[in-house]
Amino acid sequence: MFIAIGFMLLGGIFGFVLRKKEFRNISKIIILLIWLLLFILGLEVGSNPEIISGLANIGVEALIITLAAVFGSAVAALLLWKHINNKRKGLHEE
Repeated sequence: MFIAIGFMLLGGIFGFVLRKKEFRNISKIIILLIWLLLFILGLEVGSNPEIISGLANIGVEALIITLAAVFGSAVAALLLWKHINNKRKGLHEE
């Protein structure tokens, strides 16, 4: 954990020092590194027998959490929409 935070701080310091220098193709390099990290993460997950054996359970739990989050967000958006419309109607009636 401290190593990750240290690398982030080090990157911030380097970014601050080199902020006036123009880096070409840096976004392409970042995207390539992100894809590489995702691939390595996939290798790590795929080689873990506990994760692979529990994939069905993890999938069901993830589906339930996702559906609950979407439903909760939709209800909250509907309530907010009604609240805003009620305030607008109140302003126009005065």
